[in-house]
Amino acid sequence: MSPRMTGIALMTASMVVFTSLDSAAKHVMHDLSPAVAVFGRYAVAFLISVAVLLRAGGPAMLITGHPALQGLRGVLLMLSTILNFMAMRHLQLAQTAAIFFTIPLWVCALSVPILGEHVGWRRWAAVITGFLGVLIIMRPGTDSFHWAMLLSIGSSFCGAVYNIVTRKVGARDRAETSLFYVSFVGALAAAAPLPLLWQMPHGTQWGFLVFMGVAGAVGHFMLIQAHRLAPASALAPFLYTQIVWMIGAGFLFFGDVPDLWTLVGAAIVVASGLVVFAREAAAPGQASV
Repeated sequence: MSPRMTGIALMTASMVVFTSLDSAAKHVMHDLSPAVAVFGRYAVAFLISVAVLLRAGGPAMLITGHPALQGLRGVLLMLSTILNFMAMRHLQLAQTAAIFFTIPLWVCALSVPILGEHVGWRRWAAVITGFLGVLIIMRPGTDSFHWAMLLSIGSSFCGAVYNIVTRKVGARDRAETSLFYVSFVGALAAAAPLPLLWQMPHGTQWGFLVFMGVAGAVGHFMLIQAHRLAPASALAPFLYTQIVWMIGAGFLFFGDVPDLWTLVGAAIVVASGLVVFAREAAAPGQASV
């Protein structure tokens, strides 16, 4: 199998892994608070990242050219995770996934003030259309609207800023170093509210928390490897395969069936994201239009 096809396979597989993580989180949060679930996910991921770091080169791998940005990445990803977990307590997996797919749209819009990039009218049109798709999913002012959808928007916004910051650190720090710091800072940040919100897991809950941590670490490692083997433009379409897995998992494990408006809105968000990816992958002279 060629490196490009291996990267695509890893991207697709990572979407299955992340779907299993979200399914486990939604299940375990029937009885545990999101704060405990997030801490369990990051604590296990941190232990795994330590093992990866030691295997890759030991303490020397702790050296980073961007300590402040690495810390910021950890906080942003933790915030994105806990907002997503809180939303999943109230929403269908298909709804949280569809809204979360606005991350490329947020990245495109935020790259102008944060990175000073130029975005042409075609990408702006795709961004605006994508957010109209979110409004179709949310339908504010109707009985279908749920306040937890705002948490999903906050989660996608934090995820977008996380992606932008990751662009800045990726050029100098190795993937193993970045994985360690995002897990370490995430675990510390997730531990902060535990004195007020701690609930002792019991029985199978421990297994779900361990599984979530392993799935998070494995999923992110797959993403890193996929982007090493194939260009982002080739991988982007397969990012959106997660909506299929999320709909399936929601029906299989929780009996959820997304309504027509959710599917229509999700299709608009996905199509808009693909347009943004396609324009960014265009030739340098055309990428900004």
